[in-house]
Amino acid sequence: MLAIPLAWLQLTYQKGRLAIAILGIMFAVILIAMQLGFQEALFKSAVLLHLNLRSDLVLIHPSSNNLLNLKEFSRRRLYQAGGFTGVKSIYPVYISLAVWNASEIGVKEDILAIGVSPQANPFLFPNIKSDLDKTLLPDVVLFDRGSREDFYGSVTSEYEAAIAQGKILTKEVANRTVTIGGLFTMGVSFAANGTFITSEQNFLRIFPDRLVGNISLGLVQLEKGVDAIAVRDAMRSQLAQDVKILTKQEFVDLELSYWSEATPIGFIFGLGVTMGFIVGVVIVYQVLYKDVSDHLAEYATLKAMGYSNFYLFRLVLQESLLLSLCGFLPALLICAILYNLTQNATGLLMEFNIDRILQLFFLTIAMCSISGTLSLRKVQTADPAEIFN
Repeated sequence: MLAIPLAWLQLTYQKGRLAIAILGIMFAVILIAMQLGFQEALFKSAVLLHLNLRSDLVLIHPSSNNLLNLKEFSRRRLYQAGGFTGVKSIYPVYISLAVWNASEIGVKEDILAIGVSPQANPFLFPNIKSDLDKTLLPDVVLFDRGSREDFYGSVTSEYEAAIAQGKILTKEVANRTVTIGGLFTMGVSFAANGTFITSEQNFLRIFPDRLVGNISLGLVQLEKGVDAIAVRDAMRSQLAQDVKILTKQEFVDLELSYWSEATPIGFIFGLGVTMGFIVGVVIVYQVLYKDVSDHLAEYATLKAMGYSNFYLFRLVLQESLLLSLCGFLPALLICAILYNLTQNATGLLMEFNIDRILQLFFLTIAMCSISGTLSLRKVQTADPAEIFN
């Protein structure tokens, strides 16, 4: 079989049909890749803030199920949590949505507002501490350079230009003028197109209806080596039931669960992957079935010469694997380009890494193998007795 590349010769005998098959496989691979990329970007972007919080445990309201639906709870619960053995630090966090007025582009858009204690610095963002101290001044905020310019304007470039000229940059949020005191990098998500951070006092100025005693998140950092699960269980048994205590990973999982299960987004992307897979199976099956039908006499001749059904089965499966490789390799290049374009256009984390390539490769092999297996039934109908009658 290897000495005479019969599978390849059959595929290339009709080059037009081969080209159509390759384009069909490329389309299926690209469709699957984009659906998987959007889904992963959704999940990664949804927990960017969660992963950059300096905490081992997180306190939230029992009814809270995602970052944009964080109900307030009493700050006293966080102080009580700070009294448990093994607790190193506690950080109150205020979170809400505010309206950012980008008058220079004529757009008003919701933006995620975060209020914290600058002295405590509950974030893991690099090089944020020095700028965070600036928010101690009235109405000073730090702007996320990953925020979308088409919603908030060119704040990053305007700020850098203002600094170079020794000026200050002001913007309007929630009908209040604020000063951009610095930048940090987090990025956008499906839930929020931009973010700014400020001090507790400035947050309460922007949201005058918020009570200082009610917070959105309570962050708890433990001493090194302390078992987070044990401290969590102790808090759950002793604190009132009006607060939920989670490990940091549980907090991340809660957000991911919301987007994948409580919203249709996870289902939609999963359906897109499934549809792409089915499209690929159908295309390859039609090509192989037509090829087997056109060469049924040749298959019967091979049987008459003593070749077994198993040999013919391997031949068809080889064709399906060759088709998968011919469609997969050029699709990779297109996927890499589309991922890069999508990330630049939306700010979402579309990573085309080795894990994604391997995932697509195995899906493509499975897609073509299923098609080849379905086509094997036609091979069995090649009866030498009928052909040479």
